[in-house]
Formats: sequence, C-alpha cells, structure tokens
Amino acid sequence: MTHFHVIAGSAETPVYPVVRKIRIADIGHALAAGFDDFRAMPSHLLFLALIYLVIGVLLYPSTSGDNALPLLFPILSGYALIGPFVAIGLYQVSRNRELGLSHGWRDAFDVLRSPAMPSILAVGFVLMVIFLLWLTTAQALYQSSFGVWAPQSYSHFLHALVATQMGHRLLLLGGGIGFIYAVVAFSIGVISFPLMLDRDVGAAVAIWTSVKAVLINPLVMALWGLIVAVALALGVLMLLVGLAIVTPILGHATWRLYRRVIAPACADSSAGLP
Repeated sequence: MTHFHVIAGSAETPVYPVVRKIRIADIGHALAAGFDDFRAMPSHLLFLALIYLVIGVLLYPSTSGDNALPLLFPILSGYALIGPFVAIGLYQVSRNRELGLSHGWRDAFDVLRSPAMPSILAVGFVLMVIFLLWLTTAQALYQSSFGVWAPQSYSHFLHALVATQMGHRLLLLGGGIGFIYAVVAFSIGVISFPLMLDRDVGAAVAIWTSVKAVLINPLVMALWGLIVAVALALGVLMLLVGLAIVTPILGHATWRLYRRVIAPACADSSAGLP
C-alpha cells in the first residue's frame, strides 16, 4: 500500500490535475514573482553552500581516479538535470509566502515533513539516474573520440575540442545527445516537484502531468527551458557564485509558473487518464 501511495498518491484512484494553456507573458509574470520572492527571503548564502556541496559530491567520484577534465562540463551541465529536485525547498518557501505563512529560510526545511516526500524522493531518484546515464554517455563519447588521452590542462583540452576533427565530433554528438537528456529531464521535473509538494498526487501522476504540460505548451516551455539553461550557464561562468543567486530566483519562478500551468484542485479529473 505504501508503494502504491508513492506511485499514485493518497487518493483511492489517481487524481490527474488539469493542465492549462499558457502564454509567453506568463513566463515574464513568473520571473517577476520569483524575483519578488527572492527579495522577500534572500537565500543566496544558503544556496552558495548547498551548490558547492552538490557540485563537490558530483565531482568526487569522477576526480578520485583519472583526469576528470573531459567530464567537467557534463557534470556542471548535469546540475540542470537535477536542479528541479535541488530547488524543492524554494517551492516550499514560495508556497508558504503565497498562503501567508512564515517564509524564512528555515521554513524551506518544512518540505521534509511533507506527506509526499517519498514520491518526491522517487522522482528525484529518476532524475539522478538520468544524470548518471548522461555522465556514462559523455565518458563513452569522449573515449570513442580521444581514447584514453588525458588532457594536461583546461586550455589543452579546449584546444583539442575546437581545433581537431575528433573534438568537433565530440561537440556535435555530445551536444545532440545531451540535448535529448535535457529535454527528458526537463519534461519530467519542471512541474512534477511543485505539484507533489502542493498535492500528494504520487510520482506517476506528477510525471505524467509534467510531461503533459510540456506537450500542451511546447513553445512556452521550450522558452522557459532555454531561459533556465542560459541563466544556469551564466551562473557557472561566474565561478558558480552566480548560481547562488540564479538558482533561488529560478526556483521561486518555477513555483509561480506551476501555479499558472496547473488549474486549481477543484478542476481535477479523477477518473482515468485526462
């Protein structure tokens, strides 16, 4: 019964939220509201520590042995794959502020008491599997192009990428396959985490609803994904310090976008697939 709860939620039959059609203007409203949430509860210092912890954990297995330079970009870009899970506390803060409840940074940990936490962890596990598959794929692509060659420095590696045919092949294949992984992870996570926090619908219903939201709003969601990718890339370029500001704003904005995409609970469908 516990396993069914994780998959399908607390209701006797799965409840499928109603997904609304949104416009590009809704992204602007979500970003503005997300920035307002960040100003009301600045969390950049907390996220600076969290980001370095997460990146450090991800880097350790790859740097404990061979030269990890070829995997540095896949690891950093993989942060975007697990970003929706990392930002779960931000959704809680925005939700509390929306409801007029306490919304200090300590309230972000209220998510740990959520009845949907097992479902949240289940979807987080799915994203982590996708991230590990991406790393495995990236390593296989590198070895198929350069073999066991280990670059001596960042500049040496970058030169090999941009000035050799093998480097061009790696960039082309890596970019294309990485894009596929990113689309899959984005479709699974963009709505599912805030939905599970807001309503105990279960992992399967949350993933289904998130994918449906992307399919119903392909252009708007593609633009949102592009904004997230560019913002995270700029954060990484600023020696990861920028991520401490970018991540909270995007997290709060994701909650606000979720509110625009998913109709109120009274409009939900409870019989069969919507």
